[in-house]
Parts: sequence; C-alpha cells; structure tokens
Amino acid sequence: MPNLLIAVLVCIVVAVAAFAIISLFDQRSERARLIRERLASQRKAPERAPEEELALLRDEQLSQIPAIDALLRRSERVSAVQKVLSQAGMEIRAGNFLGFCALSGVAAAIIGYWLGKRVEIAWVCLLVGFILPYSYAAFKRNKRFEKFEELFPEAIDTLARAVRAGHAFTTALEMITNEVAEPVSGEFRQLYEEQKFGMPVRDALFNLTDRMPLVDVKFFVTAVMLQRETGGNLAEILDNLSYVIRERFKIQRQVRVYTAQGRLTMAFLMGMPPAVVGLLLMISPEFVRPLFVDPIGHFLLVAGITLQTIGYFTIKRIIKIQV
Repeated sequence: MPNLLIAVLVCIVVAVAAFAIISLFDQRSERARLIRERLASQRKAPERAPEEELALLRDEQLSQIPAIDALLRRSERVSAVQKVLSQAGMEIRAGNFLGFCALSGVAAAIIGYWLGKRVEIAWVCLLVGFILPYSYAAFKRNKRFEKFEELFPEAIDTLARAVRAGHAFTTALEMITNEVAEPVSGEFRQLYEEQKFGMPVRDALFNLTDRMPLVDVKFFVTAVMLQRETGGNLAEILDNLSYVIRERFKIQRQVRVYTAQGRLTMAFLMGMPPAVVGLLLMISPEFVRPLFVDPIGHFLLVAGITLQTIGYFTIKRIIKIQV
C-alpha cells in the first residue's frame, strides 16, 4: 500500500509537470487568438444597430495557462470557486487556488503518513488538506461581508447627502469610493466604472447584488430601481433605508446577547471531548490506547465525531435567528 501511494503521487506530479510544459508553448497562440477576436469585434462595431444595447463584458481568466483556463471554464463549480475568491477579496485565480489546494492536500497526506504510518490516515489528511484552503477563503468571505454590512449605512448616508446637494446619482457613486473605507469603496468603484463604460445602471446594480448577496444590498438596489422607474425623493428613500439597516443591527446585537448562553454551550460541548481525550493521553495513555488501536475503538471514534458534528449544526441552527 505505501508503494502504491508513492506511485500514485509520482504519476500525479509527472502528469502535472508535462501538462504545464505543453501549456507554456500554447500561451503565445492563445494570446494571438484573443487579439484577433478583439480586433474582429472592433471591425464589426460600425455594423451594430444604433438602438442595440451594448454590454460591458469583463474577461476573467481562471488560470494563466490557456489550456487549463479553457478546461476550467467548462465547469460551473470552478466558476463558483472563482466567485467565492472574488467575494473574499483574494486576488488569486481559481486555477492557481485549486493547484494550491492540491499541493496542500498532498503535503498533509505525506505528513499524516509520516506521523501515523497508516494509509487511512494519509487519505484523511489528504481530504482535510485539500478542503482547508477553501475553508479559509470562505472565512475571509464572511468577514468581508460583515465589514461591508457595517460600513454600508455610512455609504447610503453619503449617497443621500450627495443627492440632496444636487449631484447626479452616478456622480454620488464616485463620491462613495473616495469617502468610505474598504470593502464598500471597492465594490462601489466597480459599480461606478461599469456604468461609466457603458453598462446600464440597472445591470450594474444587479452585478453589485451578485458580488454582494446581502439582504441590505438587495434592499438598496430595489429601492433605487423603483425610484428610477416610478420617481420620488431618492434622498428621503435612502435616509429611511439607512435607518432601517441600523435598527436591524441593533436587533441583531440584542439577539447575540440573548443567544450567548447557547453559543457558550456549543463551544463547551464541542471542546470538552477532545480536551478530555488529550488529558487522558497525558495522564494514562494505556487507558485511552484501545480507542485508537482496537477496531471497536475506531468505530466509537467515528460515531463520536459524527454525533459531535450533528450536535454542532443542531445547536447552531437553534441559536441562529434571522432578523
């Protein structure tokens, strides 16, 4: 089994190296193809009907290697990974990120086999090492969303003041990029640039909700679109929206206070079994050793981890209250 695992790892490394070398020779022809397509679209521009709506397209590569980029574009899951990376504010392509996940998994598998001397442990470490970078990206994404929600009322207030002072809506968007901190300024800068380079405001706002799928952003886009279609005092609408968002934050903080006991209970129940096992390993290793050596002990470990996971998600669902 160890020889089989080493052979599989060697085959993977050799295949990746050969594919990378072949792809390097393909880069020049791929760039030439992109230039020809762009020149062709520029030549066809006069033939476009005046009333035809132009769309602003952003060409986002999933990998710097053209062959890998063409392969990854066929998968919707890889595009979803790229979307998560963009929402997390990580300037890395999905192809490079997946390659890093693969290297992390292989490194974890080697370390796990070196420590445990068992193939089963190596496969578990391979899976954990592959998932760990994505978990980090999801964590950064959630933190960025929380920071955006915290600064979003300030951006709405700035927009309302600019509109009340007589500025156009698109000009007010540019003012937000200069007066509000990240990540709000970056998202509104992209919103401003998209409508500036020809994309309809409606589509640019919908792109904002796609990049930031938050309830507050959806409320904002809906309010702005209704005002643009039916009319009304935009500054007053934005003031009311900012007030509603701040009041929702107050209720959320009150909910966190009321659910503090549940969250503390969850942390205690999740941390107590590993702490007890670690303490027993230091005090009486012979007493705990059957749990890791005997097949019945393996079954009990799997059952315990499964029940712990079910309990974690159950308690989390109980204490999670939508506001």
